[in-house]
Amino acid sequence: MGLWGSWSMMRALLQDKENWKRHIMLDKWTGLDPPGGIKLRAAQGFDAADFFITGYWIWNKILENLATIGYDPTNSFTAAYDWRLSYANLEVRDQYFTRLKMHVEMANSISGKKAVLISHSMGGQVLFYFFHWVAAKSGGNGGDDWVDKYVDSWINISGCMLGALKGLPAVLSGEMKDTAQLNAFAVYGLEKFLSKEERADIFRAMPGISSMLPMGGDAVWGNETWAPDDTPDQEVSYGKFLNFKNQNTSTGYRNLTVQESLGYLYNTTEDWYQNQVQTSYSHGIAHTKAEVDANEEDPAKWINPLETRLPLAPNLKIYCFYGIGKPTERSYYYRHSDNPLSKLNITIDTGLTQANIDHGVILGEGDGTVNLLSIGYMCNRGWKYHRYNPAGVKIKTFEMPHEPDRFSPRGGPNTGDHVDILGRQSLNDLILRVAAGRGEEIEENVVSNIGTYAERVKVFEEDEYLAEKRREEQEKEKGKEEGVRNKLERKAEEVLEKLEKVARDEL
Repeated sequence: MGLWGSWSMMRALLQDKENWKRHIMLDKWTGLDPPGGIKLRAAQGFDAADFFITGYWIWNKILENLATIGYDPTNSFTAAYDWRLSYANLEVRDQYFTRLKMHVEMANSISGKKAVLISHSMGGQVLFYFFHWVAAKSGGNGGDDWVDKYVDSWINISGCMLGALKGLPAVLSGEMKDTAQLNAFAVYGLEKFLSKEERADIFRAMPGISSMLPMGGDAVWGNETWAPDDTPDQEVSYGKFLNFKNQNTSTGYRNLTVQESLGYLYNTTEDWYQNQVQTSYSHGIAHTKAEVDANEEDPAKWINPLETRLPLAPNLKIYCFYGIGKPTERSYYYRHSDNPLSKLNITIDTGLTQANIDHGVILGEGDGTVNLLSIGYMCNRGWKYHRYNPAGVKIKTFEMPHEPDRFSPRGGPNTGDHVDILGRQSLNDLILRVAAGRGEEIEENVVSNIGTYAERVKVFEEDEYLAEKRREEQEKEKGKEEGVRNKLERKAEEVLEKLEKVARDEL
């Protein structure tokens, strides 16, 4: 029976909610299977990846297009994972990364060619984690050259490399834009059947969801007065992530930045949740190469591209394909919860709609699910810093504006939506080019303001590296000067020799 992503899920949920919850939630302390012999696993194979439910395609269009150039289940495979698990527990329980490593090596052994890996959304984080795991002695023990040996390209579609901001209110209060913007009747029905408190409890008992808590802190997402993606006509900065219309500092309800919001989350949640998140993930920034190198030994850092590096694979090619131009959750207005029976202290202020605030949700730039800074920063700037990309991996970015067909429920061939983009015609064309070994033909296409926003992020190239580059440039210039001087000296000697010869001939 399918307990997620099928009509069976809805039937099980409606018939016996408590039983469904026992099966879908992991053990709160171990993050593994719940007690009682319950085992729920990710469906595998092409049939599991093509449609979410009947009629709602996911990978189907990409799989069909890949088939036109010769890809089928004999020379390609899907690597479905249980997104409820922390990344470390994917290996502990399912040996997921061991199996992925074996698949890639087997494909190389059969075809004699390197693999092209394709990820979408959270899958980008999973694959980034895998690159660290496969090289580490404590992981796959493949060595630093494994990726260069076995992987030709990584197609990173809509990768939430710095997390998804909507993940924080999901685990904080069981809410997000999708629930906040429901009409009053729908909200009443949802709360009666699956309350905010229950939703928050379910989300917290799925540590994989918390992998998408935002990374980079205030340096990336802004402070009380500023954010890198603020626009000139904006009244309130995005930097204040959790806002309270009526602040009361005596009770602790004050506007909070992303970094402060994470602290608030840990201070108001259970010990088991704090333990799961803080031992599995890290949300900071490594400002030096020494820090990055040290973090390669710490699996909790492996999902964070601001604390760890790309693989040492100079021949690897990364293609960042993502949508832009669809309003996306950026910050929120909260209020004190008025439900005396709820454990939740605060809830989204869904009654607040004014200016750019829609039912308590402030929208910014992105693909409708993941903010532009998360999908675009590393591809356009972060991975250009030496400490994050010491091998000089080549990266190309291709942005796709959201231009939906108003008569199509999925947006049509030019959608930039986070999920629907998988059916976009131009994305499928780009994937086919890379899969056919013609990725070098792709030209970069960056039409958003990500360049400007990324430049404002308070993450910089390391001073020591810049000083070393300056020394190298100076040595290079010095070498050029010495070369010119030596050349002039040789020329002068030649002229003197000729003059001496003329003088001797005259005598």
